Amino acid sequence: MATAPQPTLPLFYNDLMPLNSRDHATWKTKSLENAEWLSKHHAIPLTADEFVQAQRDFPIVFSSGDNPLPLALMGLNEGVNTFVDDNGKINDPVYLPAYIRRYPFMLAKLTPEGDDLSLCFDPTAGNLGEFEDGEALFDSDAQATDATKRILEFCQQFETAGNRTKQFIDELKKHDLLMDGEISISQSENGDKPYIYRGFQMINQEKLQEVRGDVLREWNKNGILALIYAHMMSLELMRSIFARQVAQGKGPQLADAAS
Repeated sequence: MATAPQPTLPLFYNDLMPLNSRDHATWKTKSLENAEWLSKHHAIPLTADEFVQAQRDFPIVFSSGDNPLPLALMGLNEGVNTFVDDNGKINDPVYLPAYIRRYPFMLAKLTPEGDDLSLCFDPTAGNLGEFEDGEALFDSDAQATDATKRILEFCQQFETAGNRTKQFIDELKKHDLLMDGEISISQSENGDKPYIYRGFQMINQEKLQEVRGDVLREWNKNGILALIYAHMMSLELMRSIFARQVAQGKGPQLADAAS
């Protein structure tokens, strides 16, 4: 079986293999019973299409660097996900970002020089194979089943949402609205040294106030302003996530808080 080129594999993925009717004619897909692959990841990529839903459950921040990405924080420290237990079970009724729901599938180039994207999967996920139960990926005529078509459509929608997210980020960068973020959280009211979180970017509200009126009106029409406010309002949940960590016995050490 061929393996898709993978100089750097995305978050969660250990390998990538193109799905095809020759090698996978009798394969089926079934639901993942747990999400152990998610339990040690605290920051999940998010598309701009998801801001309104995600901001109810997670702080939304932007990654550091010249090519920032929106991230939903399921924990505040590396290796801590407050919504997934040690057995990989998601126990709270929260919004799951599309990046999580897409796994183990994704669209990828089969050749570095090509432009076409093919439906690929992570063969280490464990939910694709020659199972008795599950949904068939191909029919007896080696044609994609409805299940495979749904998966492909979801991955295509994810790519389209990714393009819209890039346009959103480009607009923020154009107006220099992103700044290094920092949040201070105290575990008690006794004057103990607070935990300082850095390593992310957020909207600079002072610069947002300086954006011209005609630009703001256009952002109001095309939805960018709503995304900005969803991000800013979601930051209040940083303290809620911190409290979840403490309640679960996963509270940070002072040396960890800058990660």
